[in-house]
Amino acid sequence: MDLRRSVLWVVFALSLVFLYNAWLRYNGQTDLFGTPPAKVASAAGSAIPQPAPTPANLPTAAAPSPAAPATIAGASKELPPAQLTTIRTDLMEVRISSRGGNLVYARLLKYDSRSEPGKNVVLFDDTAHNKYMAQAGLIGGDFPNHETPMTVLPGARDLGSAQSLQVQLVSPDLGGVRLERTYTFTRGSYVVDVRNTVVNTGAAPVSPQLYLQIVRDGDTPPGDESHFYHTYTGPALYDNKDKFQKFEFKDLTATMAPRKADSGWVAMIQHYFVSAWVPEPYEGPRDFYTRKLDTNLYAVGVIQPLPQIAPGKQITTDAKLFVGPELESRLAAVAPGLELVKDYGWVTILAKPLFWLLEQIHKFVQNWGWSIIVVTLLIKLAFFPLTAASYKSMARMKAVGPRINALRETFKGDQAKMNQAMVELYRKEKINPLGGCLPIVIQIPVFIALYWVLLSSVELRGAPWILWIHDLSAKDPYYILPAIMTATSFLQVKLNPTPPDPMQARLMWIMPAAFSVMFFFFPAGLVLYWLTNNSLSIAQQWVINKKMGVATLGAAAAK
Repeated sequence: MDLRRSVLWVVFALSLVFLYNAWLRYNGQTDLFGTPPAKVASAAGSAIPQPAPTPANLPTAAAPSPAAPATIAGASKELPPAQLTTIRTDLMEVRISSRGGNLVYARLLKYDSRSEPGKNVVLFDDTAHNKYMAQAGLIGGDFPNHETPMTVLPGARDLGSAQSLQVQLVSPDLGGVRLERTYTFTRGSYVVDVRNTVVNTGAAPVSPQLYLQIVRDGDTPPGDESHFYHTYTGPALYDNKDKFQKFEFKDLTATMAPRKADSGWVAMIQHYFVSAWVPEPYEGPRDFYTRKLDTNLYAVGVIQPLPQIAPGKQITTDAKLFVGPELESRLAAVAPGLELVKDYGWVTILAKPLFWLLEQIHKFVQNWGWSIIVVTLLIKLAFFPLTAASYKSMARMKAVGPRINALRETFKGDQAKMNQAMVELYRKEKINPLGGCLPIVIQIPVFIALYWVLLSSVELRGAPWILWIHDLSAKDPYYILPAIMTATSFLQVKLNPTPPDPMQARLMWIMPAAFSVMFFFFPAGLVLYWLTNNSLSIAQQWVINKKMGVATLGAAAAK
């Protein structure tokens, strides 16, 4: 039992450290690990990637200064004001800027905003205080890039009852090249098909390179985060060499070398939502890069070489742009490994099958709250032999508690003799002091994995359970579930053997109280899972205690 208490104390101490660290970040202070608070994004645009003279294409151009007017690539005149074209589908509303043909706004119609009640989640945005957009262009010459004014051709702007909708843009001729871009929006899909057609309008062959990048500030999205837990926000990429990789904003620099790979994708991740560029399959290496562009402004992208284009000829290349929720089944269908943006960390190997099980149960019960309860019950059944052994060990410890107290009084002041007497008692009664701890330790990774499944799954966002629980991803508005969960935690302590040391006994009551404070601010789905687990553990332990003749709570209260 001493080991068990030690483990609990370590967890308790670490929790306090991380809670304080989160509080510092929440209040805009430098945290315990030296991370400074995020600053407001610069109003400057993102840099245009520049092909290096070597095979590695490192984006090195500085962002245009807000104080100086930005210029068109290959021209000396100022850029005209950008015009926005609004497109509406059944799932989202997006805005395409005439400057570079960038996708600068994306509102997800099926998801409500946490920070602005009555409004939808806005993923892409381009304002003075919020920078997040998808860009594309050409490099390798004085070619059209993501700052070049483009003309939007006439056409439908609302999907209506159609199955798909196309928006076409055309750039002016620059450096003997014209860029034609087509966005295709499809009903029921968060994937935007993007086709770039490069036309050689000059008299000499050209060899441009296409870049696709996502630019955003480093601020934590409002509404979905809590100062009691932290989820990842930042760039990620996947290639055929190093597979899935994440990068903290604070680690990005302006001169990071790109990495070469034959295939892959780039993404920006935040809690529940993601945007990703997925280039078409291509024979040959590409450059994948992450980079700091300006104060609190970052980019992740890919540069794809294009075949040489003869005068009067053209070449077409396709890509997919995903803008939406982290729904595993949809992400996996877009590109290999894209479902990994829903990142479970070191418990992924356990979390993925647990989410699959949760999803399968939901297909039958049609309620995510009841699905959580059923999954928790199935896990308890799977670990029944282990937990039974643990509770039997604790029941034996509780039964011999008075005899241990007597030994402490008998050998008071002689620690060696007292330890010898306790070992003899454990041997005689066939008690393993670690028997109550080790089975619990074995189960910890599984329950941590389920914790991350419930914390990361956008399916629970806005999902009701019963009565007053209208959103399992938000905290209980009346704190009823956390209060009941706290009561079950104290009940578990009552069922456990009382430590002989009065100080330890008091601390065993303090710890569940301290842990319970966090649950008052946790999403209701997580509290429901923990409450269900506590309730099942109490029932199992009570039955075992009764079978082994250990005094129950009712009997103890009657004495």
